[in-house]
Amino acid sequence: MKKLKIIVVMPAYNAEKTLEKTYKDIPKSLVYKTILVDDGSHDKTIKIAKKLKIQTFVHPQNRGYGGNQKTCYTLALNEGADIIIMIHPDYQYDSKLTEHLIKPIAEGHFDIMLGSRIRTRNEALAGGMPPYKYFSNRFLTMLENIILGQNLSEYHTGFRAFHKKVLLKLPFHKFSDDFVFDQEILISAIQKNFRIGEIQVPVRYFPDSSSINFKKSLKYGLETLFNLLKFFLSQRTK
Repeated sequence: MKKLKIIVVMPAYNAEKTLEKTYKDIPKSLVYKTILVDDGSHDKTIKIAKKLKIQTFVHPQNRGYGGNQKTCYTLALNEGADIIIMIHPDYQYDSKLTEHLIKPIAEGHFDIMLGSRIRTRNEALAGGMPPYKYFSNRFLTMLENIILGQNLSEYHTGFRAFHKKVLLKLPFHKFSDDFVFDQEILISAIQKNFRIGEIQVPVRYFPDSSSINFKKSLKYGLETLFNLLKFFLSQRTK
């Protein structure tokens, strides 16, 4: 892995309370650099990022979660990254597990790796995941596995890694600027026959961690279902 240029990207929005903790857990000996894209935060996220000497790019206006990721991946590819890791800077995900996340990609076993928070129901709920989010996650994941022909335990994680060839091949700039970007990029990767693996990561929901509200969650769920329908119909016409 030492021969690979590994870059962490963090799509940030009002992450002042959790950014430093998340960043300090990233294994610096493994990572070439960390790039943070601030999506029009109204707090001290940019100030803290600069204090930590993180390479920072600022959107003057909020472009949305998907729009933020588009900038993240473009900047990482421009830096010559071989593997790009996306970590939400809200401390929901354990950055110390970065090496375990990317090792299967570095060894050529997978093209994409996901950090799944779903090992058991009790563990997920005890970690603070709201029940409605747990059950909607389970429903969507079950449906996605059936339609997409996969066997993953979670599609909805904010801790994921990509080999550069995935991002160079997929038209991710055409995907949504909203939360459903996460599902569009995975569905597109499956259509292109990229291999997706996963590791288990702890569940960490707490007051300072970011979380979309019920209304936005519902919109995200409906948009995910619509994208699954499009995939299903495209497969039927082949």
